[in-house]
Amino acid sequence: MQELLIASSNPGKLHEMRTILQDLPVKLIQPADIRLNLDVIEDGKSYEENARKKARAYCAASGKVTLADDSGLEVDVLGGAPGIHSARFSPKANATDRDRRDYLLEKLRGFEQPWYAHFHCSVVIVTPSGAEYVHGANCYGQIIDHERGSHGFGYDPLFFMPHLGMTTAEMEEDKKNMISHRGLALMAARKSLKQIFSPANQA
Repeated sequence: MQELLIASSNPGKLHEMRTILQDLPVKLIQPADIRLNLDVIEDGKSYEENARKKARAYCAASGKVTLADDSGLEVDVLGGAPGIHSARFSPKANATDRDRRDYLLEKLRGFEQPWYAHFHCSVVIVTPSGAEYVHGANCYGQIIDHERGSHGFGYDPLFFMPHLGMTTAEMEEDKKNMISHRGLALMAARKSLKQIFSPANQA
């Protein structure tokens, strides 16, 4: 079976990707599965740039079709912050998801609610032949001032979707994957992956 390398060690992301892409005729592997440990500096000016850097680096090092994503939360009253710095938003060393959520609420104190926000995800697929495929998606909602739900990861317990009446951390996995930024971007990427791994291209 053909292999698709996921250029991430984030367990939450890996779980979501495996769930959304599970019916593709490929085996999803992560860097640790092939003893690959790269330090790719995510210094791009956009999600797409960061995802492309990771995908290219891991593809070059492994010789495998590689999928990388970069995603973040953008809050309107913070001028789009934390944005591409979402995973490194807290000033604490070795910050946890909870640290990042606490820091976000600290930054939002003093601003009038509602705190409108959206998640963005860019997915880049790179093949050993040099072909590249790019997909992106947004998910809109608002930040609330207290955590709700125990599913998901990252900022999910604070990200509320008024038209659904729940945070993304209160959603069952299948529901979240249908409406989330990463879910939508990966669903779009499925078409590219089916093309890449089609029998005609593997002949």
